[in-house]
Amino acid sequence: MDIIVNTLQNAGHVILYYVIPFIIVLGIMIFFHELGHFLIAKCFHVKVLKFALGFGPKIIGKKYGETEYSIRYFPLGGFVKMLGEDDEDNDAEEISSEDWERSFSNRHPLKRIAIVAAGPVFNVILAFFLYWGLFFLSGSYINSTKIGQVTPDSPASRAGLLKGDMIKAIQGRPIEDWFEIKEYVYDKAGIPIELTVERENELFEVTVIPEESSQKMFGQDVKVALIGIVSSGDFVKKDFGLFGSMREAASETWEWIVRIGKFIVKLLTGASSIKMVGGPIMIGQMTGEMAKVSLLSLIPFMAVISINLGILNLFPIPILDGGFIIFLFVELLIGRPISLKKREFAQKVGLSLLILLMVVVFYYDILRLFK
Repeated sequence: MDIIVNTLQNAGHVILYYVIPFIIVLGIMIFFHELGHFLIAKCFHVKVLKFALGFGPKIIGKKYGETEYSIRYFPLGGFVKMLGEDDEDNDAEEISSEDWERSFSNRHPLKRIAIVAAGPVFNVILAFFLYWGLFFLSGSYINSTKIGQVTPDSPASRAGLLKGDMIKAIQGRPIEDWFEIKEYVYDKAGIPIELTVERENELFEVTVIPEESSQKMFGQDVKVALIGIVSSGDFVKKDFGLFGSMREAASETWEWIVRIGKFIVKLLTGASSIKMVGGPIMIGQMTGEMAKVSLLSLIPFMAVISINLGILNLFPIPILDGGFIIFLFVELLIGRPISLKKREFAQKVGLSLLILLMVVVFYYDILRLFK
């Protein structure tokens, strides 16, 4: 009996802290993505037939005006179905002569590109508004640049840094957050770095040369550069106000776009391993851990995942938005649509690549889960 009770309690815990927050977070991001397609389509007077969150059979659906809105069983995605989405659409019987003017395929390629690109763009906009609200309502707690410990016989020790020193600038650029030090030093092994340090209200310059080290990240050994200092753990609250929060939100959103872009380049060049990429299982785990800490901690996490989702959808894989945009650019250049046969072949290849990627990501997600 105790085993049954414990099993039910554990199942309830997983559902409450992992499954439900994951579905809510993913649902919000997918909603904004599809909302982007929907609103820009409406802006260009394209008739939208369906707006769906999820795939597969409908859980619930309702038609308002000319559009059917629905929630479906499989939450890993969504779609907006527009009239005449393909030139040789199977739903051609739905396109009457009077509706032809409002079909997707009747719009200029640049307008269709705008409609397709709006999904990823809205994911980035969602991240911006999440950060804006967070910074405006609660400010930001930043980890100060005060040194809490210096590792003996490290680059920092040899440069003369001491516990209690405050790093004020790197290469002449003012800094306030410990994360900025880590981010700058990360890939600078063997490269001299000039630090501006404050000690007992006096400023002075020191030069440190980071050394390469190996750290565990997502269960993998990753080469990083270190100078041998540890944060004091002192946090400082910053209030930004309405417009200051807007600037901070824009800056944070852009910084994450750059970080994700750099990581993708490292993946493509082999500098980073595919083992470091997380899929739905890992996102679900992290969502659950954030939810257990506080709902507020979910906001920046959602923002980062939303940016990831937007960038992922811009990959030039035919089944994704990025692949569709490539088709439309080709159409713009050659003056006619790519044939349906060629598009279908490219989409099958794209789907195969996407399935292969998902299988690999799921494999490493499950491996990390058991570890």
